[in-house]
Amino acid sequence: MPENGVAATLIAAAIELSARVETLAFAPPVSHIYNPLTYAWVPHELYLRRFAAGRKKLIFVGMNPGPFGMVQCGVPFGEIAAVRDWMQIEAAIAQPAQSNPKRPIEGFACTRSEVSGRRLWGLFQQRFGSAEAFFAEYFVANYCPLAFFDQGRNLTPDKLPSNEAAPLYAACDAHLRQVVAALDAEWVIGIGGFAEARAAQALAGSRVRIGRILHPSPASPAANRGWAEAATKQLRDLGIWT
Repeated sequence: MPENGVAATLIAAAIELSARVETLAFAPPVSHIYNPLTYAWVPHELYLRRFAAGRKKLIFVGMNPGPFGMVQCGVPFGEIAAVRDWMQIEAAIAQPAQSNPKRPIEGFACTRSEVSGRRLWGLFQQRFGSAEAFFAEYFVANYCPLAFFDQGRNLTPDKLPSNEAAPLYAACDAHLRQVVAALDAEWVIGIGGFAEARAAQALAGSRVRIGRILHPSPASPAANRGWAEAATKQLRDLGIWT
């Protein structure tokens, strides 16, 4: 598939995923749902056009958008400085249909750090130098495009009841299969246990190899004791990095 065809395929897949998850309903304690593939679509499309063109060796897969990352700028693990300065992506952000006053959308003006993204993109920048060098063989995606909140508290998809999770996971599994097929990836590496488990289920029976690295969340004591070193060792143990 031509490089522009790969990006076009992933753009169409993201639009399809966004439409599917918009039809789903979630009960309390979920008070607000943000879908960055709607209000932050412009930078997300730029991300796909610029960095999802062509075959990739490996796709890193996260859980879902973080409140100060993709929720603000439409890019997975979207630490603002990394997206704006390293990836050279910046665009106007609209507002979600139902704004959460405890989690306002400030777009690229957001001054809060997405620590997970700062750690993740910081490691890749340190190892590869330029964004172009990293994305030549690698890509980063999120399994679920939605962010869930209980007022000011972030709710992760694994906390949803099974009757709400099942249709969401079905949509996300289908999308992950589309991404892997379009990028012709050899590896999918879950960033954390949830993403690894969902990838293993979604891609069961395929030739794709599944692995995991430690999630860089500041809520993880292990990640706070030297995440970059731990993730590097895991990737070396898998034979991906030397």
